[in-house]
Amino acid sequence: ALLPADFDKRENITYIEPFVGGGAMLFHMLQTHPNIKSAIINDVNSDLITSYRAVKDNPTELVSSLSDIQKEYYSLSTEEARKDMFLSVRDRYNTKELDDIENTTLFFFLNRTCFNGLYRVNKSGKFNVPFGRYVNPTICDPSTIYADSELLQNVEILNGDFEQTFDYIADNTLFYFDPPY
Repeated sequence: ALLPADFDKRENITYIEPFVGGGAMLFHMLQTHPNIKSAIINDVNSDLITSYRAVKDNPTELVSSLSDIQKEYYSLSTEEARKDMFLSVRDRYNTKELDDIENTTLFFFLNRTCFNGLYRVNKSGKFNVPFGRYVNPTICDPSTIYADSELLQNVEILNGDFEQTFDYIADNTLFYFDPPY
């Protein structure tokens, strides 16, 4: 409702989101406004940006990896076993010695199995959200991953200070600012 009144009549819109986070607005805008011809997203969180790039460029490999970890998690019959797996995955994720698909797989897994889907790191940059006690969370959602991959094909994905997005300003540019703090 807060978009310019003539937004859908404008052509060749460039959409820029300097603090993309979960991307709810990005995906809404790309799905509902076909006049957006290019988009630029950015975030300072490199694990988040790695995940966007993995979804965009390697959805099939990502779905396979997520399916594997979801099957492993679902096969565990006790909460204690699920918590042990969560803690093991969290430790592995925090090594930062992962390729992009494994990093994204563990990032998604932790998001879906941690307390309230939070993302928080300590002063050392280690993910430290506790276990969330979900029995069968959806860790792998292939239809969403493939749909998002398609939407991301015309999106430039940046990782760093939000000010770098100013370099992409063109005619008919819409900035969506949702700063983290």
